[in-house]
Amino acid sequence: MSAILTLDSVEADIAGSRILRGVTLEVRPGEVVALMGRNGVGKTTTLRTICGVIPNRTGSITYEGKRIDKLATDVRARSGIAHVPQGRDIFPHLTVGENLQAGLTVKKRTRGAAREALERVYALFPVLSEMTKRKGGVLSGGQQQQLAIGRALLTDPKLLILDEPTEGIQPSIIDHIGDTLKMLKKEGTLAMLLVEQYVDFCRETSDRFYAMDRGTVAASGSIEELTDELVKEHLEV
Repeated sequence: MSAILTLDSVEADIAGSRILRGVTLEVRPGEVVALMGRNGVGKTTTLRTICGVIPNRTGSITYEGKRIDKLATDVRARSGIAHVPQGRDIFPHLTVGENLQAGLTVKKRTRGAAREALERVYALFPVLSEMTKRKGGVLSGGQQQQLAIGRALLTDPKLLILDEPTEGIQPSIIDHIGDTLKMLKKEGTLAMLLVEQYVDFCRETSDRFYAMDRGTVAASGSIEELTDELVKEHLEV
């Protein structure tokens, strides 16, 4: 199956400093791709460049066969790219229900379709249905992460980008998020790009990996090829 997202020799700067130095990768529909590496090697910058928050200096970003380098962030989002950033970025003063409604506004749909989409999110994350009136800011880290992923899914994405989804979350919720990603993968249409340093989580959920070092891809392959030697070389501190 052809890639839904392709980065070809992408370079990007932040405040005049070169962060990405020729990043090349691809993500296909129906697979989870892990983007791995130590802190500061450019993983989050890669995600933000895909979404248009940071412009790429050179190289190309292709989505569904079309260049999106010059498109605004909101245009990329409406085209089907959903981003759950590190820190989740939920609206803390809005309720769980209001946060989810914000996700529904991205795409026009009938009332029945909106209700069906919301019920699907509640089925994936039952805890959210129990606290629709609770403010997002009082939720635990794991509950906020489930809310952030649920809100992203309500935009009806074709590409779901997750930045450190297991960070600061208790093991039981990590397991639930992993099971949810595997369930979404089984549906065979949604592509997922995952930045994650928890190696066991990547091995459990992902199909392929890219390991970054100093702003470029240093190793890649099927998740079965992520050996302990590669982990020690590119991931361990």
